[in-house]
Amino acid sequence: MAQRTGLEDPERYLFVDRAVIYNPATQADWTAKKLVWIPSERHGFEAASIKEERGDEVMVELAENGKKAMVNKDDIQKMNPPKFSKVEDMAELTCLNEASVLHNLKDRYYSGLIYTYSGLFCVVINPYKNLPIYSENIIEMYRGKKRHEMPPHIYAISESAYRCMLQDREDQSILCTGESGAGKTENTKKVIQYLAHVASSHKGRKDHNIPHTEECETLLSLETGHTLGRVISGTYFSPYTPILSRVPLGLVSSPHFEDDCHKVMVLLCKVSVSFGSLNWFLNLC
Repeated sequence: MAQRTGLEDPERYLFVDRAVIYNPATQADWTAKKLVWIPSERHGFEAASIKEERGDEVMVELAENGKKAMVNKDDIQKMNPPKFSKVEDMAELTCLNEASVLHNLKDRYYSGLIYTYSGLFCVVINPYKNLPIYSENIIEMYRGKKRHEMPPHIYAISESAYRCMLQDREDQSILCTGESGAGKTENTKKVIQYLAHVASSHKGRKDHNIPHTEECETLLSLETGHTLGRVISGTYFSPYTPILSRVPLGLVSSPHFEDDCHKVMVLLCKVSVSFGSLNWFLNLC
């Protein structure tokens, strides 16, 4: 788990100050109150402390307002100790349940932490505003780092796929899935931004023919309404040729996944990507 203290912008949008979370008083309070999660029409779930057990029902006291209520034992979900607050990977939770997952995502989101791991997956919640976590300085922070060495980020996913491709000489794929407006296109842009940056300086070489960050954004916005999956077609494929031929990777995206709320990118080991193989991939999808 990546840890930092005394955070500054933009680090506060990436790292959690664990020194603030590891508070013995908070841990003691959690233990004494026997805090759990109970269903709530307003919040989905809310914190409560167990006061009395009566057969299949339990009397609880709501943490928010002190009101008492009777709930069924089967509706109660365990709460994780405070040390798991804003945990970066929800697979590490001692009590892995719906309430704990939703609370962790909400807690991180309200703290400006939009990326959270869930095992092999990276969950992203759209902040609907610009965050200072996509600069070249941030890219360099993630470059060459293993996933557990840095906080959750789309750059960490991109770095992992890129390094696996170089080391194992095997094709890699990245799937961005979510509802409309969830941020699939924006995160796809960030993947290309990262790959363009690290590949352009591969082995210390600078290739000025490789698109920079701004150019990648332009490529993704060639036509109004054309997202990445639609841009890479017979008509709009040529602008992506520099990315496919000048760096040791290829990018392929399928428009067929758009209606199903998916975006797929494939990093191809071989430099040459023919239209035949591209069409074969699209038909396969």
